[in-house]
Amino acid sequence: PSHAIRGENLILECLYDLQGDSLYSVKWYRNGQEFYRHIPTDRPQTVVFRQPGLIVDEYKSTETRIVLRNVALTTSGKFRCEVSGEAPLFQTATFTNVLIVVDLPDDGPIISGTQPMYNSGDILSANCTSYNSFPAATLNWYINGQVAPHRLLKKISISKSKQGLTTSTLGLRLKVEKSLFSKSGDLKIKCTATIDPIYWKSNEESIQGFPERSYINFWNSAAVPYSSSSEKISMSFLICLSSVLTSFQLVKVS
Repeated sequence: PSHAIRGENLILECLYDLQGDSLYSVKWYRNGQEFYRHIPTDRPQTVVFRQPGLIVDEYKSTETRIVLRNVALTTSGKFRCEVSGEAPLFQTATFTNVLIVVDLPDDGPIISGTQPMYNSGDILSANCTSYNSFPAATLNWYINGQVAPHRLLKKISISKSKQGLTTSTLGLRLKVEKSLFSKSGDLKIKCTATIDPIYWKSNEESIQGFPERSYINFWNSAAVPYSSSSEKISMSFLICLSSVLTSFQLVKVS
């Protein structure tokens, strides 16, 4: 493999075809220094040369693979497997691969600095931080599912701990506009942290906009405005109706 996670056990394989020849030796190197040797005709057959960051499990290692326990950041390097056939030709084949040990972040990316609600025209200022990893995580901002334009991003310097782990932060500075809000009234911002090709995590927040106030202008509508004269008209109508009914009763009695 080209990548491993700190603390894991790792298997390095060296598969070969001797095409009828007998195996003389299998040797492993890191950064040009031999750390493992297997010669079937020797006693003991296997010899391990100790190096910083390399803990070889001799009992599980064979002529075609070695097992490294509890890999560390110092395990990283250029590994080479060298296979040689028996005399008299001692034909040799080699294979090289670069191994990078990764220390994953403590948690997913953290979004900070946002407010629960914004008015149109406000400035949304947010930071996305990924803590304690090696190498540093690559951060990206998304606005409503779209990659944030570079002009809205603010790069903040990467800090390192005594253990060599890095904390990376990327800022987002966005002027809030009405067009950014969905029909349901929210604006979504998301941050992703990536250590390619073995780590990807994201964090998303939903930002609400203050509802706009609306007023009904009765004077410009078809509604009839209420006035004191309307009450006078109604009262006079009732008085007239009462007079007519009284007159009718008097005429009937006479």
